[in-house]
Amino acid sequence: MALNLLHANDRPGAYPDSWYAATATPPGPYAPLEGARQAQVCVIGGGYTGLSTALHLARAGVDVVLLEAQRVGFGASGRNGGQVGTGFNVGQKRLEKVMGPDAARRLWQLSEEAKSLTRRLCADHASDAEWRPGVVHACWHKAELADEIATAHYLRDHYGHDTAEVLEGAALRRLIDSPAYVGGVVDWSAGHLHPLRYAFGLARAAAEAGAILHETSEVIDIRREGRRRRVVTAQGDLLADTVILACNGYLGGLNRKVGRRVMPINNFIAVTEPLGSRAEAILPGGAAVADSKFVVNYFRLSHDGRLIFGGGESYGYRFPRDIAGQVRRPLEKVFPQLRDVPITHAWGGTLAITMSRLPVFARPAKGLLSASGYSGHGVALATLAGRVLADAVQGQTEDFDLLARLPAPPFPGGAKLRAPLLAAAMSWYSLRDRVGI
Repeated sequence: MALNLLHANDRPGAYPDSWYAATATPPGPYAPLEGARQAQVCVIGGGYTGLSTALHLARAGVDVVLLEAQRVGFGASGRNGGQVGTGFNVGQKRLEKVMGPDAARRLWQLSEEAKSLTRRLCADHASDAEWRPGVVHACWHKAELADEIATAHYLRDHYGHDTAEVLEGAALRRLIDSPAYVGGVVDWSAGHLHPLRYAFGLARAAAEAGAILHETSEVIDIRREGRRRRVVTAQGDLLADTVILACNGYLGGLNRKVGRRVMPINNFIAVTEPLGSRAEAILPGGAAVADSKFVVNYFRLSHDGRLIFGGGESYGYRFPRDIAGQVRRPLEKVFPQLRDVPITHAWGGTLAITMSRLPVFARPAKGLLSASGYSGHGVALATLAGRVLADAVQGQTEDFDLLARLPAPPFPGGAKLRAPLLAAAMSWYSLRDRVGI
């Protein structure tokens, strides 16, 4: 990809003009890498994956250095909807079919661990991230609702997951005051948080545990030197036994093997002015919501009564000029009572998807590990990935090996055709959402 997404839409070394950035105090700043140094492990990327990896390694006494091209939490980790959901972006029945029942059960256990680990780290290191319980899967059509209900019953009967509640009629209106939805399922074991404050908490915890963090240290090359690798930035270089790619949508050209299986896409969020009494009226139960559109709408309330609403498809890698206008259209379809409500902040972010919507855990080469492509489930799964990667570095590879078996075939077309193929795909799915197929 010729376009460098680290710089395509943002100012160097600066957070976006988001409500998250306006309401969070960053740690550091952490000085750029300068000169030559060595470490046991080099982690590239300062989002949830990298920060969780650095934290877990440092706690285990491993000499770990993290390099972030911009600022910690700069990417999707500091820009997302803040939802901590259950499972993967593929149902358990599908995982049973492609992975077998035993592997699927272990994957379920890992997904549950992802939630509990995220909540625990939030409580221990980012209490200001303000965890709140509940995520509603809201359905536009009755067939989708039937599928959601069947899934909830299957997870209850086969996995003991009894924290989901079916929402129809008045039960739905107790959580969402919107004419758009025919029903849904709320999972009270899931939740939501302030994503940038959470990232900042992980960074502080990693540094306190002994990890060395460097910001504004963009990696421009990774060279093999015997059994080790030299990671090169503009200001310095680092020789490491193991290198971990924790770049997600910002991988760029650092590794083609991973890059073929992970595609960056953009999504957008707008935040309204404080809604006062209207806030409790539209989302009375305080749960977050993700709906059944393929180009999903997701939303929740802030603690000061703003609506944080994500949605709108992207047809390229440049952010649109009027992000607020782009997000306003789906917002007003879901909540027509908020027509023309003032929007105070709007921003875009780059995440990563895969063909299968399952994450990519990979060993592209000896001494090189990678985790990415969380496909919209990154808050919990990326946090878990840090624990799994740290274990793998220390020789405990069982969970990593299982996750590396998840199917994630390469995207067709190669790097040059990705942008036009993305545009065509998003146009199709947008049309499908509009006509209800």
